[in-house]
Parts: sequence; C-alpha cells; structure tokens
Amino acid sequence: MTMESRQWTATRTSILHRREKNSKLLDNAKPSITETRLDLTKGEPCVEVRLTKRNLGSTRSYSSRPVYPSSPASPHTRSLSQHRTSGEHRAPPATAISLPLSPVMAPRGGGQTYGFPIYCASWPPLAHILKPSADDAAEADAPSPAPAPPPRPMVALGGGGGEGNSGVPNALVVAAVDPATAGAPPALSPEPVFRLETGQQVPYRMSVHPRGDGVVCAFPNGCRLLRWELPEGEDPHRLVLRSDEEALVTLSDVGLQLAVSFSEAGSLLATGGEDGHLRVFRWPTMETIVDEPDTKTSVKDLSFSSDERFLAVNRSGGPSRVWDLRSAEAVANLPREAGEIFGFCRFLNKPDNSQILFVTAMQGDYGKIISWNTTSWTRIGSKKITREAISAFAVSPDGTLLAFGTIEGSISVLGSRDMRVLVKVKKAHLGIVTTLAFSQDSRTLLSTSFDSTARLTSTAPPKSTGVSLWFMILAIVLAILVYYYMQHKEDLLAMLPQ
Repeated sequence: MTMESRQWTATRTSILHRREKNSKLLDNAKPSITETRLDLTKGEPCVEVRLTKRNLGSTRSYSSRPVYPSSPASPHTRSLSQHRTSGEHRAPPATAISLPLSPVMAPRGGGQTYGFPIYCASWPPLAHILKPSADDAAEADAPSPAPAPPPRPMVALGGGGGEGNSGVPNALVVAAVDPATAGAPPALSPEPVFRLETGQQVPYRMSVHPRGDGVVCAFPNGCRLLRWELPEGEDPHRLVLRSDEEALVTLSDVGLQLAVSFSEAGSLLATGGEDGHLRVFRWPTMETIVDEPDTKTSVKDLSFSSDERFLAVNRSGGPSRVWDLRSAEAVANLPREAGEIFGFCRFLNKPDNSQILFVTAMQGDYGKIISWNTTSWTRIGSKKITREAISAFAVSPDGTLLAFGTIEGSISVLGSRDMRVLVKVKKAHLGIVTTLAFSQDSRTLLSTSFDSTARLTSTAPPKSTGVSLWFMILAIVLAILVYYYMQHKEDLLAMLPQ
C-alpha cells in the first residue's frame, strides 16, 4: 500500500470514528423545557429550552414571534439566543435552528408538518372561491352520468425561519383535508395543494377575505395581497395564490403588523402594527376610517363585531379600547383589574342576535376569559381556565364554542355559555400554539405551532361507548336482590302470613 493510500485510509477511519461519536452524543441528548415566561412588554410568550447532553450543555431560547437577524437593533431580531449557564461552556454562535429537522419536532397526535414554523393559518371560503362560472353552470344544468364530488376543505398556512441563511424556508402553503375514516378524525394531507416560497420575507399574520377576495398577509416590511386563482387542468379544485403587486400600496411599507383582520362581511380591513399604529379601511377602496398612531404600545389583537359597528383593540399595555366605526371614535376603555394583562379579544354573536366581547387575560399564574356587555361595556363574567400562558384564542362561527391554546402546546374547546371544557388535548403540539381557527361549520379546530406542525381536532365531545354508570349500579343492585331471593326463597315465603 502506498503512502497516499495509507493516509487516505487513516483519514477516512478518523472521519467515520468522529461521526459515530457525534451520533452517539446526539442520541443521548435529552431536550427539556426548563422555563416558560411571558414577555410583558410585547405580550408575547417565550419558551426557554435546554438541550442537555452528556458532554455538552447549552441553553437556547426562542420566541413565538418571527425574527429578523439582519436588523440587530430591533428587540425582536433573533429567534434563537444563546446564553452562558453555570458550569457550562458557551456554545458556538448560531443564527437559527432548523426546527423541522430536530427529532423533537416530529408531528404527534394527528399533526402534519410542512417544513417550517407556522405562525398564521385560516380556512379559505371555498364556496365563494370555487363559485362556478356561467359556462360551468350551463354544463351543470345538462344531464350528466355522475355529479362531481364536492371539494375537500382546505387550509392556508404561513410561516418560516425569517431572514438570513437559517435553512428553514419562508412559505405560504395550501393543504387539503383528508376525509375522516373509521375510527380516525379528519387530517391534513401530507402533500400540499400549493406552495409559494416568499424569499427572505416570513408571513407572520394572515386574514382570508370571507367572500374569496384573496388573502392579506403581514410580512416584516408591510402587508401584501394575494389573490386566489383556479388553474386549468384536470383538478378543478386546485387553488393557487398569486401576489397582486398593485393592491395594498398603502400598507406595502408600514412595517410588521401584529394583527390583521377582515370584518365578517368583508367590507372592512383593520391592521395593528408593532409600532402601535392602528388603521381601519373600507374594502376594497382602502378609504381610511381610523388612523391612530401610538408609539408607546404595540397592537396585540383586534376584532370586529358581526354588524361591523365596533372594533375592539388590545394593546401591549393599558385597557382594551372599543371603537365605534360609524363615528370613528373610541367609545369605551375596558379597564383591567389588579394584575391583569390583556391578550386576545373576540366578539361573539348570541342566539338573540346580541353580542358579547370576550377578552383573555393573564393574572398571576392563571389564564382567564373575561366577558363584557356590548351595550354598557361592563364586565358580566370572568373565569380562570388554565395555569399556562394563553398563546392563541378563537371563537366558532356559530357562536357556541371558544378555544384557546397555550405556550405548553395544549388546546382546549369550551362552551361559550358556561365556559365548561368540552374537548382538551394535552400537549397537542410540542411547542407554542401560534394560531387557532374554526372551520366554517364549527366542527373542526385547526391549530398550528412553532414546532412546525398543524393539526385538526374535532370539536364534538367524545361519545360514550359504554353503559351509563347509574344504569350499571342499578343492574348490580337488582342482581344482588334476585340472587338473595333465590337463595332464601323458602324462608321468605315462610315469613309471609298464612
């Protein structure tokens, strides 16, 4: 063997030895959440994650906000920061972790992953998007051997790894819902119907127009409108999103918007910025209704009433404020009680067409839901519902259900009348729940997470397959009496009067 051959063999052996050693080291890694905390300045949950290894220790934290490594002056510039801990060596610097590739991020409990942390999600209104044309309607009137099957429900998802070379793409995805099978709930298909890479811009928030007039997405530099398109082909229900460069010029460079929402009828659009600027427009003319700059507090969440009269706005500090959009004036400030930090807000329609405003809040170690009368703007109820920080909140279209997600990855569905828990999925995700959205029929809850998973949960309480407990007790008692009678029949008859 030549000298060069011996050197090559020794080098190859050394490389294989190091790979085997590193593989064993990573196999022994035990991820654990060591601390959860709430960023009170921005109202954003953060999770402290420790990756404990046999000969290597490092503490890494990540936030549910997207991060932008190219702008270090911003307080939200890094998705992952590394700190020195007692008795540990400083880990080498890194700009991001490819979360979908980590074994910790594997989908569980019916979850589906599409390769990036998911920050926003919604249900496209297929009844309006797939509305047949005049030619299609004429063909439908003609006799046909078999009617076309109805389209499968679909969801729109957005997120990514942010700016920089993190290795995690920024993308918008449209995925179909596979129908439920025997013994299994509906689930998202593993292959998306459509995928749009968004380059260095991560989609952070989205609002789907309720009448099919596109999707407004909030990116780090501003908002963009994407239109639905139906490409020609054999599959008539394939959806495509195309960016409309001429629309939303007013919002193209306003910075990151932490809240984006269409009204229920789709005639109003509201956005709330990280810089505190609140904007309300008529859609699609983009005529300004409310324009309120506020450099002291960021907008955390906002919600339209179903009649489009009121807009509730929660900020990172202070009370919740309600705007009357007919007069374009603030009509109520909903005060906080001692220690309360407001989070999300949603209007809900009652069967008598009156409305209730629900506001989530953290108070000490508890998460709670507060209900407000929309005439007097006074509190009418409050209930502590969790000991975990609430990271997502939603109200069902039919007004019967509430849902919340936590930084620990759990989701719960409550009845809106008594706030009784109907469905609870502990650790539905391995990371912070970032978005919750009910389907149009309120039967399915879509949840997404920073761990790159999206999952569907049935909102119907699990049906009891056994016999009622009281019925079983009654049957046991009757069986005991019958047995006793059979064993002592003669004695009992003798005791009867002759």
